[in-house]
Amino acid sequence: MAIELELSGTLPEDGCRGTLVGRAWVPGAVPGPSVVVCREDGLIDITARYATVAELLEAEDPAAAARAAEGPRLGSLEEVLAHSGPEARRPDQAHLLAPIDLQSIKACGVTFVASMLERVIEEQVKGDPARAEAVRATINAEIGGDLSQVTPGSEAAERLKEALIKRGLWSQYLEVGIGPYAEVFSKAQPMSAVGSGAEIGIHPDSTWNNPEPEVVLVISPRGAVVGATLGNDVNLRDFEGRSALLLGRAKDNNASCAVGPFLRLFDDSFGLDDVRRCEVALKVEGEDGYVLEDRSSMAAISRDVLDLAGQTLSPHHQYPDGVVLFTGTMFAPVEDRDAPGKGFTHKLGDVVTISAPQLGKLVNRVNHCNDIAPWTFGTGRLMRNLAARGLLRGDSS
Repeated sequence: MAIELELSGTLPEDGCRGTLVGRAWVPGAVPGPSVVVCREDGLIDITARYATVAELLEAEDPAAAARAAEGPRLGSLEEVLAHSGPEARRPDQAHLLAPIDLQSIKACGVTFVASMLERVIEEQVKGDPARAEAVRATINAEIGGDLSQVTPGSEAAERLKEALIKRGLWSQYLEVGIGPYAEVFSKAQPMSAVGSGAEIGIHPDSTWNNPEPEVVLVISPRGAVVGATLGNDVNLRDFEGRSALLLGRAKDNNASCAVGPFLRLFDDSFGLDDVRRCEVALKVEGEDGYVLEDRSSMAAISRDVLDLAGQTLSPHHQYPDGVVLFTGTMFAPVEDRDAPGKGFTHKLGDVVTISAPQLGKLVNRVNHCNDIAPWTFGTGRLMRNLAARGLLRGDSS
């Protein structure tokens, strides 16, 4: 299916009232990625002041810094969106990129009871979707109600853990779901994420996979949560279900991480409590006429977002270029798409739309990761590109 990105929905419900920061490919004598701020009069290129998003987020107040920065007008958001779909994007036209650059891309798993149970099911069926429904019914009957009332790391969680071990139902996913330590893994490499309008990749050997719509925390090099955005943690259920040691293959493939459309930085219009109340919607539209729609609330998360951020950044681990952190999802589509008992899996050409009123809309189309243009613009190339454009400075002044 073709992707046509529209202004309606791409922006949050309150338009440009918030501080919206992104990146766009900018044509010119030396074309390259630029840091942009979305304002009422269009996209403003602030790369002359902040060469990277990571540099902008080093500011004491990143939102204030973004609002104060000046630069040339790149064009209207409508004009840039028109060239941001898979068929329309070209190096001689400005188009949206993922709104992050040098940040590490990390993710927390099994932070919602519903998705935690699905991970347990994947483990039990060894990646075979045909067995999932029967195991799902058994596990939900045994422990589903118990888990929904448990605070991770609490004494009650420890008592439940002991009871589940005695019943032979303990799992590595329950360990991180209700134990003291959250699962935090590397989702993708810095500079590898794709933005709204791009194709997202699934491994051609996968026959059971799904989107994972998530709220993504934006954490500065100072270690502070300074904003949020939307993300799709594209997931291969069959790979991870066969073995947790295949997590890297299940999660980190070409174009398997989408982020955007913009970072919304914390200011008077948007803050941490808005993230905690965020309602995330998912829509999958197939070329076969199939439509899947669902919603979830961050209010149902098992661990507070600051707990997740604190478990990612600590005295044991630092991120000098900052980090973006996928906070997990309660989505694990289980309805049958084709044959009974086979559940949901993507088909090539599916258009996936993830949206939230405060964060806008992230839209991508599914393809095999080896049929999407390979990732070639990494950190080294970014540095050479910025140097050729005269945008690298010896300090941040």
